[in-house]
Amino acid sequence: MSVTYMHYAAPSSLPSDYATLSRYVARNGENNEEESTVEVRGERESLLNVEDAEERPGRRSSLPPPFIRPLNPTMAPITARDKSPAAIPTENTPLLNPLVPRIEEDVDSPGHDPETSAARRVWEEIKILIKYTLPVFGSQLLEYSLVIASVISIGHLSTTALAAATLGSMTANVTGLSIIQGFACTLDTILPSAWTSSEPKLVGLWTQRMAVVIAASLLPMYAVWFNAEAILLLLRQEPEVAHLAGIYLKWTSIGLPAYAFNCISRRYFQSQGLFNVPTRIIAVVAPINALLNYLLVWGPKPFSLGFIGAPIATATSFNLISVASVTYGVFFVPRTAWHPITRRSFTNLWILVKLGLSGAAQICSEWWSWELVGLAASLLGPTSLATQSVLLVSASTTFNAPFALSVATSVRVGNLLGEENAKRAGIAANSSLLLTFAIASIASTMFMVFRNSWGYLFNNDPEVVKLVASILPLVALFQVFDGLGATTGGILRARGKQFTGAMLNLSGYYLIGIPFGLWLTFKHDMGLAGLWIGLTVSLVYVATIGAYLCLVTDWDREVVKVRERLAADRKADPAPHSHV
Repeated sequence: MSVTYMHYAAPSSLPSDYATLSRYVARNGENNEEESTVEVRGERESLLNVEDAEERPGRRSSLPPPFIRPLNPTMAPITARDKSPAAIPTENTPLLNPLVPRIEEDVDSPGHDPETSAARRVWEEIKILIKYTLPVFGSQLLEYSLVIASVISIGHLSTTALAAATLGSMTANVTGLSIIQGFACTLDTILPSAWTSSEPKLVGLWTQRMAVVIAASLLPMYAVWFNAEAILLLLRQEPEVAHLAGIYLKWTSIGLPAYAFNCISRRYFQSQGLFNVPTRIIAVVAPINALLNYLLVWGPKPFSLGFIGAPIATATSFNLISVASVTYGVFFVPRTAWHPITRRSFTNLWILVKLGLSGAAQICSEWWSWELVGLAASLLGPTSLATQSVLLVSASTTFNAPFALSVATSVRVGNLLGEENAKRAGIAANSSLLLTFAIASIASTMFMVFRNSWGYLFNNDPEVVKLVASILPLVALFQVFDGLGATTGGILRARGKQFTGAMLNLSGYYLIGIPFGLWLTFKHDMGLAGLWIGLTVSLVYVATIGAYLCLVTDWDREVVKVRERLAADRKADPAPHSHV
C-alpha cells in the first residue's frame, strides 16, 4: 500500500504520518450592482499589481492578537508622507475617495520619525511580523487538530481502516487539497495591496473571482474522488484498502467546497489585518470536531457510524468553519472590503488561472515530493518507515511557525507595496529573514537537546528511537533552510512571483534533491539518512536562491513598474472616469 507524507501547510499533513506510524506500530505488536467607473479604475490598478504586487496609499488599524475591533475600523486620509505621483491628486482624482483603509501601525503614524536608525526600523518590523504571525500560527495548529482527531478515531478501529484512511488522505492531498492551496495562494499577491489601494472593494471582488475559479476546479476533483476505488485498484492497491479509501473520499468530499471556501475566506480576513478571525473560529470548532469524532465513531448506538463517522465529522467541521466565517464577515466586519456580486465577479478570471497554476505548481511540487520520499522510505522496511513518520511529523509541526511567518510577511509586504512605500517593504522583507533564523534556531536547539529521547514521544521500539536520534541532527540543520524557503516563498508571493517559486521548487526537489537522495540511499546504502540529505540539499538550493532574489530586489523599481503600467493604461483609455 502507498503511504503518504506531507510537509507543507495543510491540515492533512499530520494525519497521514500518524496513520502510517500507527499502522506499522500495530503491525509490529505495538498496536475550504454593477461597479462605478471609479471601481473600474481601481480594478485596473489592482490588475497591474498582480505581477509585481504594488498598489497605493493607506492602511487600516492592525488588530493585536489578544482582541479584535471589527466594528470600528480606522479610516485615515492620504497623509502628507505619500508624495509619489500616484498619490498626488490630479484633475482625474475621484472626489469621493478622500479616505482609504489602513492597517495602522505606530511606525506608520504621522508623528513617527522616518529617519530612525536601520536597526530600529528592523526591530519595528520584527515586532509587527511577530504580532501578525502568532494568530496565523494558532490557526495552523488548530486546523491540524481537525484531521488528527479523525485519524486517532480511525486508528482504534483496525489496521485496515487506518491504512485506508492513510491512502484516502494521500489521494485527497495529491488530487485536491494541494491544488486548492496553490490557487488560493494567489490571493496573497492580490488582496493585501488591493486593500490599501484607492478601491478596497477590490478585495471582495477578487475574492469572489477566486471562488469562481476554485469552484470550477472542484469538478475534476469530484470525478477523481468518486472513482477513487477503481483508480486505486489500477494502481495495484489492496482491494479491501482501496474500497475503504474510496468510501473515505466520498464522505470527505462533503467538506471539499467548505475547505476551498475556508482557504479563500482566511486570506480575505488576513489581508485586512483581521488575523485573529480565522483563529477564533477554528478555536471554537476544534473541540466540536473532537466531540463529533467520538460520537460518530465510538459513541452510543444512535450516533455511532464506525469508519465513515470520522470523515463525516471532519467534513462537518469544515462546513461549520465556513458558516462561522460567513456569519462573522456579514455581521461583525465592516463592509469596506466587500463588493456586491455582479457580472464583474465572472470577469478577468484568466489572470487568476495563470497565477493559480503557478501557485499550484509551487505548492504541489513541495507536497508531492514528500509523497515520493515516503514511498522510497517504505522500501527500506517498517523501522525506516516508522522513523520517517516520526521525523516528518516533527518537521511538519515545527514548519507551522515559519509558514505562519510567511503568511504574515506576504500581508505586510503586500500592504506596504500597496502604499507605494518601497523602502519599508524592503525592510519588512529583510526583517522576516532575520526572524526566520531566530525561529529556526529554537527548533534546531530543541531537536539537538532531546535527540536521544525524542523518538519515545511516538514509539517505544529501541531501533526506531535509535534511528530517530541518528538523523535528528540533520533535521536540526534542515530547520534553517526549511524556514528560509517558507519565508522567501511568502515574499515572492507578495510580489506576484509564484512562477519563480514554482521553478525553484521543481528544480530543487526533482532535479537535485530527490535524485541525489535516492542515489545516496540505494546506491550507497545510506538508508533513510540519504533521503534526508537529499531533502536538505534541495532546501539549501531553494532557500539560498530565494533569499538572494529577495535581498537584491529593487523595491523602488517595483513601484516604478506599476507607475509605468498605470501610465500605459491611462494612455490606452483616455477617459477612464467617464460613466460606463
